[in-house]
Amino acid sequence: MAKDGQYTSEYFQILDELDGDIESRRQAFRYMMDSTAIVHHQVVASSFIPKLFSQEIYDLMKRSSEMTHRILCKVMQRYLDDPEYRELFDFDDRLRELILLPRGYDSLLPFARVDTFIDEDTGRLAFCEFNGDGSAGMNENREITNSIIGSDTFKTFAQSHKVTGCSLFQPWVDRFCKIYDTYVNKVQNPRFAICDYLENGVVDEFHVFASLFKERGIDCIVCDVRELTFNGSTLNGPDGLQIDAIWRRCVTNDVIDHWSESQALIDAVRAEKVALIGSFAGHIIHDKQIFEVLMKPATIDMLDADEVSFLEQTIPQTAFLDEGSVNLEQIIQNKDQWIIKPADHYGADDVYAGREVTDEQWQELISKHANAASGTQFIVQRFITPYKSETLPPDTGILEEPDGAVKSEPVMYNNLNGLYLYDGHFQGVFSRLGPHPTISKQNEGMTAATIWVDADVEEGLEL
Repeated sequence: MAKDGQYTSEYFQILDELDGDIESRRQAFRYMMDSTAIVHHQVVASSFIPKLFSQEIYDLMKRSSEMTHRILCKVMQRYLDDPEYRELFDFDDRLRELILLPRGYDSLLPFARVDTFIDEDTGRLAFCEFNGDGSAGMNENREITNSIIGSDTFKTFAQSHKVTGCSLFQPWVDRFCKIYDTYVNKVQNPRFAICDYLENGVVDEFHVFASLFKERGIDCIVCDVRELTFNGSTLNGPDGLQIDAIWRRCVTNDVIDHWSESQALIDAVRAEKVALIGSFAGHIIHDKQIFEVLMKPATIDMLDADEVSFLEQTIPQTAFLDEGSVNLEQIIQNKDQWIIKPADHYGADDVYAGREVTDEQWQELISKHANAASGTQFIVQRFITPYKSETLPPDTGILEEPDGAVKSEPVMYNNLNGLYLYDGHFQGVFSRLGPHPTISKQNEGMTAATIWVDADVEEGLEL
C-alpha cells in the first residue's frame, strides 16, 4: 500500500478508537449546513474523511500539472499566431472571434484546473478534462477543511504528522493583481469585477474572493455579464462605476448562448478598455476536442520529447462521435471501454459511461448523440478506470440517528483530482469522489478536503 493509503488506514483506525467520533461528525455536518459551500442553492455533499496526500503524490501533481500548463500554452499561442493551425479546431465563427480578441497582458492561461485520474499506488496519471476560468471548488475545499480540522480524529492524526491544507484564495488574489499590473492600459487604483451569468455561477465563492480584494484595498464587485454597459470609453458595472479588470468566471459557451446580451463586455474587450483575465482564448483548452488536437502531428511537432512522452502516457484516446471519425458499431459493441461527453459543455451534463448503462441504453445513447444528431457535437473517449480509496459517504442523517445507528466502516469510492494552476503554478487540489464510474454531483458525488501529510508544500495552509 502506498503512503497515501496508509495515512487513510491510520485515520480510520483513529476514528474506530474514538467509537466513530460521532459528536465531531455531527459538529462537522452542522458547520457545513451553515457554510458558504453552496452550489446552485444547495450545500455541497462532503465527507468527514479528507484526502490525505503524501510528498510523492504532491510532487507528481505539481510536476504533471505544470507541464500540462506549458503544453496548453504552446497550443493556445500557436492557435493565436497560425491561421492554418486554427483549422484543426472545429469552432464556429463567433467562438473564433472571441478567442482572437486582444488580451493586453502577459499571462496566456491565468487560471486553470486540470481534472485527472491518479492511481495513488502506481503514480499513473490520466486526464479527464481541462477547465479554464469557469472552474470552481476552491470554497468547497476551504469550508470542508474548516469543518473537519476541529474534530478529535483530525487533531489526533495531526499529533503524529505535519498536516497542510491548500491555500486557494490569497495566492489567486496576489497573482490576479500581478497579472493586471502587466496590462497595457492599467490604471492607478483600479476597480475589479468577478463576472458570470449568476444563475450559473458559484456566487458565494465569488463574494469570498471579492472580500479579499477589498481587504487588499481594491474595490471589487460581483455582477452579471448582462448588467455591464459600455459607452465606448469605459466599461461600467450596474452601479454605473467604471470597471478596469474582470475575472471571467463565465464559460464561453454561455457567452454564445447570451450573445446579444453580452455585447457590452465583448465590445469593451475589443476596444481594449478592460482587462479580461482570463481571455476567451481559454476556450481552446476548455473544449474537449483539445484531446484529439494534442495528439495531431502539427501539435506533436512543436513539443519537446519529454512533453510528447507525457501526452502519450496521459491523454485518453479521443475522437468526435461521428461516423467519419470512429467506427460507431465498434463503440456500440464495446461499451465498457468508452465514455461519451458533449465537446463543449461543463458541469458533467450529458456525460455517459458505457459501463453504467445496459447494452440497449448504450445503443440508444449512441444513436441519439452520434453525428451531432441531438444538436450538440459529442466526443467519445477511452474510459479510464478511476482509482478507488476508502472514505465515508456524506453524514446526511447523522443529526437524527442514534449513536448506535451511525456507520463508521470505510467504503470504496472512485477518485477524481482537480489540479489548480494559478498562472502556471500548482496551487492545490479539488478532491471529488463518487460511488459510480462517472464522478459528479449529479451522480451521488461528493467533495473531500485535501490535506498534505508530512510534505513540503509551496504556499500551503498550515493547520
